[in-house]
Amino acid sequence: MKKYIKLIRVKHWIKNLLVFLPIFFSINIFNMDLLKISFLAFVVFCCTSSIVYIINDMSDIEKDRLHPIKKLRPLASGEVSKKQARIVLVILGIIVISLMAYFYIKLKNIGVFLIPIIYIVLNILYSKGLKNIPIIDIVILVSGFVFRVMYGGVVTDIEVSKYLYLMIIFGAFYLGFGKRRNEIIKNGNKSRKVLSLYSKDFLDKNMYVMVGLAIVSYTLWTVDAATIARVGNDYLFWTIPLLIVTLLLYSLNIEGNSHGDPIEVILSNKLLIGTCLFYGVVMFIILYII
Repeated sequence: MKKYIKLIRVKHWIKNLLVFLPIFFSINIFNMDLLKISFLAFVVFCCTSSIVYIINDMSDIEKDRLHPIKKLRPLASGEVSKKQARIVLVILGIIVISLMAYFYIKLKNIGVFLIPIIYIVLNILYSKGLKNIPIIDIVILVSGFVFRVMYGGVVTDIEVSKYLYLMIIFGAFYLGFGKRRNEIIKNGNKSRKVLSLYSKDFLDKNMYVMVGLAIVSYTLWTVDAATIARVGNDYLFWTIPLLIVTLLLYSLNIEGNSHGDPIEVILSNKLLIGTCLFYGVVMFIILYII
């Protein structure tokens, strides 16, 4: 069982918590109907992202065997065969199709089908060649973060602030550039063809442009009149320093002995985990208690 948990990358399901963003920031986290729908959307993206991971791993077996970390993945190491991986793909596909059909019957919104399908298609194209085109490879990674939030909004019929979307887009670019930067530092250009088309200086500069834009977008969201009216107070402004400290800790970690994978960076740093949790608690108090 452990090898299949590694195959579907359960720890990376943390990214799929983004589907809860719309109900959390719209102050609907205790609406049981919306919470149930959001949880099912979370399951859809957990299965969908696992499908993408398996397809990518099947496509990259030979290259992954040359990577100091990726060579330990179940397919690259031979722990899981391609046949076994295909069976897992079918099971995950059945779950995704069933839940999308449930959403469509309930909501009559074609977006419940389109968003996961576009996400899968983009990532298949990524594994088939787009991963070798600089910038486009990172754009596809960024789209995954946006699709998660968008799906959470579609299934709950909640409109997400454009400033929040911008923050997620810029923040995801920051994570993507940071990941590529550390791949170059750790592995040179052996593990990915596209790495030979990037330089550390280019990635460094654009990382910090993106993180700056993410902070600006978040700031605009906290002081936006529509946000203040929805929340009922203007205390969100005081979460900006918390966000900055969190990003500084992430930057400090990624410039240390890290391979750059966002989930690995966060889970390997207790102080960063604690800061993220503290930010969540403060945000909850402002939105739901004050």
